[in-house]
This record gives sequence, C-alpha cells and structure tokens, in this order.
Amino acid sequence: MDVVGDLLARDRRSRDPALVTPDGSERTAHDLITNAYKAANVLRYLGVREGSTVAIDPTPGLHTALAFLGAAGLGAAVRFDPTAGAEAGDRVVVVPVAAEPTIDPSPGTNLTAFGGPPERPETTHWEQELWSENPATPPSTVSPDDPVVRDDRGTVSHGRLVGAAAAVATDRGIDAGTRVVLRTSFADPRALAVGVIAPLSAGGVVVLEGRPEKATKETETGSEPRGDLAVVDGADADPPEPARVDVASLPALDG
Repeated sequence: MDVVGDLLARDRRSRDPALVTPDGSERTAHDLITNAYKAANVLRYLGVREGSTVAIDPTPGLHTALAFLGAAGLGAAVRFDPTAGAEAGDRVVVVPVAAEPTIDPSPGTNLTAFGGPPERPETTHWEQELWSENPATPPSTVSPDDPVVRDDRGTVSHGRLVGAAAAVATDRGIDAGTRVVLRTSFADPRALAVGVIAPLSAGGVVVLEGRPEKATKETETGSEPRGDLAVVDGADADPPEPARVDVASLPALDG
C-alpha cells in the first residue's frame, strides 16, 4: 500500500465489518469503499482535482471519514480546520449543518453541509448529493510524495501517512478483525494513521468514538464500544480496553 487511495481498491470490497460510527452503526468494507467513491465524485462535482485542498470538520463520523477518503482518493490534500480552509480559499469546505452559519467561504470555495438540509441555497446538501451519486471509481493519479494532510505546521504525504500506519500496525499487532477505537479527533495526522489507516489497511475495524467528552457510549447492543486497541490524545482517562496508543507520544508526521 503506497497511497491512501489503495485502501479503496475494488477487490478490497467485502462483507467484513470495516467501520463503526459514533451512533453504533456498522459499515462493511463494501459499503465504506463504495460510499467513498460516491464522496469522491461529489467532491469532483464541486471542483476538487489533484492538488486541490478540501477542509473537513475534524469530528470523527461517517461523513467526515467518507469526505477524507474521497478527497485522498482524488489526490487532494485535506485540512481538518473548516474555518481556516474557508479563509484560505480551499476548494471545498465540509461541515455539519449546524456550523454552516459560522463559515464565510472565500470566492471560489464551495461549502457543503451534512446532517440535514442547509439554510443557504448556495450551500450543497452533502447527503442529498452523496446518496444519489454514481458509485464508479473516480479517475486520479496519486503518488506517495503527494500531500494528503495539510495544517498550519505543513503537510503530510501519502507515503508518510501510510508508512506510519504500517509501522504501528506491525508494532501493535493490528491485523484482520482487530477493532481500533478512535477516541480523539481527525485533526492530528497521527490519529488518522493509527486509528483509521492502520486498521483499514490490515482488514480491521475502525470504531469512531470521538473525543471522550462527546463520545457516544451506547452501541446497537447497548454495551460500551470495545476494541483491541484504543487511540487517545493524552487527555483521556485510562480506557477499559487492554491497550492504548497515545498519539501525543508518537513522532510528529508533519513539519
């Protein structure tokens, strides 16, 4: 695996679980990959191409995960700071509908909102476009040296993000079936590497729980989300899982 888009290869689609959202809903690898194609096509419709930047709300969830995978598959860099992205003129800004009034896009920036119909007519309704979009694989040419995450510290390349994920997967024994619970935001690329890229690349399951104070504790079965590994940001109390990775203790990926 050389770039994030390799996670979305058609032959990786299966009925095995791949993602659990904060409300406890489970998505198979087939669902996740197919919907990531749709997300990429929505972003292409909004003008995203190789070299573009897409600003996405950093809160872990289905739509923010799909937007990240879709943008990465197109060869666009992702900035997990919608306000900064709107100010910088990023091509697309993706936010929950409640945040729509707080975002003032620069000329040339398209705003799209999820979680319900937006108020402004010029704001794209993310779910409406996503669920009606073509699930075909979007064309792109992405290299390991291309940036995939952008923030005020610099950029992280596809190769570096995927490499960090592979190293952690080997070190922590993440493999097929491993459930990795992400208890922090997408804003730190190390959290993306450990909590999303590593389990998906190994055939494991990403469990999106988000920040501890905002975590949804109940799953469909009424029990707390459990995993083989918990990914935290240093502010979380010791979780009940048998192991954890504190992203603050990992080497920085950007600079």
